Amino acid sequence: MRARYLTALFFFILGTMFSTESSASDDAAKLQEEIHHKGWIVYCSRADNGTWDLFLCRPDGSDKRNLTNTADFEEAAPRFSPDGKKILYRRLDKGSTINHDKWGFQGKLTICNSDGSDPVEYGGEGEYPWAAWSPDGTQIASLTVKGIQVIDLATRKVVKEFPRKGIYQQLFWSPDGKWFCGTGNHGGESWTVVRMNLETGEVNALRSFQTCTPDWYPDSEHVILSSRPAGQPANNGYGYTQLWEVDGEGKEQKLLYGEDGVHIYSGAVSPDGEYILFSKCPDDGGGAERSGGTICLMRSADAPTIGGPSPELRKVHPDVKNGPVIEIDKGWEPHWTYQEISVRP
Repeated sequence: MRARYLTALFFFILGTMFSTESSASDDAAKLQEEIHHKGWIVYCSRADNGTWDLFLCRPDGSDKRNLTNTADFEEAAPRFSPDGKKILYRRLDKGSTINHDKWGFQGKLTICNSDGSDPVEYGGEGEYPWAAWSPDGTQIASLTVKGIQVIDLATRKVVKEFPRKGIYQQLFWSPDGKWFCGTGNHGGESWTVVRMNLETGEVNALRSFQTCTPDWYPDSEHVILSSRPAGQPANNGYGYTQLWEVDGEGKEQKLLYGEDGVHIYSGAVSPDGEYILFSKCPDDGGGAERSGGTICLMRSADAPTIGGPSPELRKVHPDVKNGPVIEIDKGWEPHWTYQEISVRP
């Protein structure tokens, strides 16, 4: 009797496991189908020859193509223009190691068409550091030693300057044109993500302590960023970097995705704010110095989601949704446009 009971229990547990796995697989398949035709994602990844190239794929990872296919350069940190017709990126000498903290100071600013054609270099090595598109795509903001400079792309002239106010890397311009965000020193804290008002020059902290790599939501009122909260027992007390959303005042803080065992970087939001891109990597910093991390996608509505067992993280965030997360490719710094892009012959 006992043997029969244990056998029945075994098959019940086994069936439950298969049912859960099947359900998760179905949810991921639904997400892939949902996003397949929603534009394109650009990112940098290692090509077959070992150099960093720019790649394009559908949001579900299909229709992958090498945009630049250059054996003599390392190309990194691509970003679509607001209309999706151009891509801004950094072009480094072959064999250069991309620094996950200082990549905005490396290489030459280069802009090409969204299909990878007609690349044009702007300036020399290290010029136009941390270049970021203006909302209309006619200008860039650059984080220089002198300050934040706004440059007209047609004339390449500086048309406006702002003091840095402690911002030292990862500068981005809000879609409504009213704000900058970046990583800086603020209030006695380094590694703090801040927001700058372009009209007044005032700066406010969004999230402090081991926080970086911000980017804007399309509403210009929220920012996505990476943060390694203090007090994590995992990883011998060092903890793991997680993906967070904060509002422009820094008052509302929300976990988007976390997973013990990997660090979460390269956070970006779809043009309508409905989906989230990120990369996960066992190396802190996102893996730029090697081959990047695994680029992933999830729904914004499924946040917060926690991957893997992550027992310590689940204790801190017990009310998670555990939505589907799909893996796209190995790479770094993905960016998304809903603009359709023609295939070059």
